[in-house]
Amino acid sequence: MKVALYARVSSDQQAEKNNSIPSQLRLLHKYAEDHNMEVFKEYVDEGESALSINRPAFLEMIAETKKQIPPFHSILVWKLSRFARNRQDSILYKSMLSKRGIDLISISEPIDDTPQGQLMEGVIEVIDEFYSAVLAQETLRGMIENARKGYRNGG
Repeated sequence: MKVALYARVSSDQQAEKNNSIPSQLRLLHKYAEDHNMEVFKEYVDEGESALSINRPAFLEMIAETKKQIPPFHSILVWKLSRFARNRQDSILYKSMLSKRGIDLISISEPIDDTPQGQLMEGVIEVIDEFYSAVLAQETLRGMIENARKGYRNGG
């Protein structure tokens, strides 16, 4: 079975931590090898938020799935949050993939098609979206505090 690998980090800080692109790809390749899957292509977005679908590699990968005969049968991600952190986008794209017969597989969050698996997937998506909202709130709070202290925000 042919698979696409999708890896994403949203910041330089993430890139330096355990969920760096090389780390994600290493784990995805190992999973594919352990499950006798052939890697079609790696799709990588660096410095791209999963709150937006305007990610170049993501959009390229999705475009491939719209071909008359898609070149892969599944998309492997390290975690569902690498695919999307916005529930609406997640539901939309997973539904589109499902209609094309393409599975989305999170290698660190084994989810099955049972009602319990679907519940767990929904809970994970809600937590991912919540995490992003809290992070945005904390970032804004930090920027406001920096400005109050006379520090410059950004690059």
